[in-house]
Amino acid sequence: MKGHKYFSQSIMVSVAVSKLGKIDLVFVQPDAKINSIYYCDNVLEEGLLPDIHRLLNDDFLFQQDGVPAHRSRHTVAYLRSNVSEFIDPENGPPNSPDLNPVDYAVWGALQ
Repeated sequence: MKGHKYFSQSIMVSVAVSKLGKIDLVFVQPDAKINSIYYCDNVLEEGLLPDIHRLLNDDFLFQQDGVPAHRSRHTVAYLRSNVSEFIDPENGPPNSPDLNPVDYAVWGALQ
């Protein structure tokens, strides 16, 4: 791949996809420290969950990967209060790109 000097070197986004549709990308602020508080307040509360509820109401199962902000006690408590059904971190899939459809759906399209 050839780099472009006019674009940032990295960008972090979150997205939710389902067989019924997708939500808008949620862009993480550059240089943001992604801890569980930032993740819950900015990514989930302000980004992913409103769009997911708009698209699916409460008829969804929320799944995440195993990054620390996703499996923290704070995030699990937040999800218990705000999501009707989610996969608890200890019951989630292992860290495998084969089990992450976003790696194929989003990044494949962006390339």
